Amino acid sequence: MPTKATYKNSGVDIDTANDFIERIKPFIKTTARKEVVSGIGGFGGLFRFDSGKYKNPILVSSTDGVGTKLKIAQLMDKHDTIGIDLVAMSVNDVVVQGAEPLFFLDYLATGKIELEKSVKIVEGIVAGCRQAGCTLIGGETAEMPGFYKKGEYDLAGFCVGVVDSEKLIDGSAISVNDRVIGVASSGLHSNGFSLARKVLLNKGKLLVTDKVAGLERAVGLELLEPTRIYVKPLLNLFKNFHVKGLVHITGGGFYDNIPRIIPESCRCVISRNSWEIPPIFQVIKEIGGVEEKEMFRVFNMGIGMMIVVPEKEVAEVVHRLAVLGEKAYLIGVVEKRDSRQSLVCFSET
Repeated sequence: MPTKATYKNSGVDIDTANDFIERIKPFIKTTARKEVVSGIGGFGGLFRFDSGKYKNPILVSSTDGVGTKLKIAQLMDKHDTIGIDLVAMSVNDVVVQGAEPLFFLDYLATGKIELEKSVKIVEGIVAGCRQAGCTLIGGETAEMPGFYKKGEYDLAGFCVGVVDSEKLIDGSAISVNDRVIGVASSGLHSNGFSLARKVLLNKGKLLVTDKVAGLERAVGLELLEPTRIYVKPLLNLFKNFHVKGLVHITGGGFYDNIPRIIPESCRCVISRNSWEIPPIFQVIKEIGGVEEKEMFRVFNMGIGMMIVVPEKEVAEVVHRLAVLGEKAYLIGVVEKRDSRQSLVCFSET
């Protein structure tokens, strides 16, 4: 007698998916804010927005993924931190506009749900949400046999935050003589991995388990260092300082991200020697023969976030960040620009 077709023998196991939801419910609850109305498993996440806290609230949203950093996680078979990266990429983009991230949703797509691996991924997402102070309000796990190779998966994240219109940070208040403070990154964060993998694994013929002179850890562990989440320190700064502009250094590095907030009448001059560039970037540069400008256009080079403030507030802002556990440096100044000059340039002083 021919075997009857079922969803399970087609490659989709509903029972495993349900087990997965039950496994992750307890630690997802640890991210809940008081505004959350619904639990995990409904058709949609419910969030009671407290409009009384704001005079003229603006919702700020962001969506992003982790890019080919996923390849490193899969090569290492290490999946407990990639979720932090996923959260970081969206919440850092929300907070740079002065907004507090409220809730986050994730999308996990794979050929076949591997329960323990999937749980590890969500544990990382939960850790990221707790660092950012937002709630993991829902998500989707798509089991798509035949679409992904065995062991492969993809991630996407979605964040919504809120800011009062009068406190929106968009760079329009930036003016000549303002100063640029750089806040240290934790490593590559989640950008430039296509180049990093090509240089280290292909050209350098390194394995993710290899150690390289200048690095304290194996290459794979160095690359998997989670993206730093800057939400809580920045929300703290907003209470007491006049933050005029913020730049999350992601894809495009210095050259493509700084112009997103600098007025056309100004230029940002970055002092190239004002902070110590982490060794991983030097390793990539040397093995790949990558030009300096390309490095600063692809990678964060050790600066994950930039803060533009008036000159008189620099010392206090740097001190406050240190108290909050962040390494910060005075790395640049805003100058008057003529039409022939680029919006971003570097000095050696």
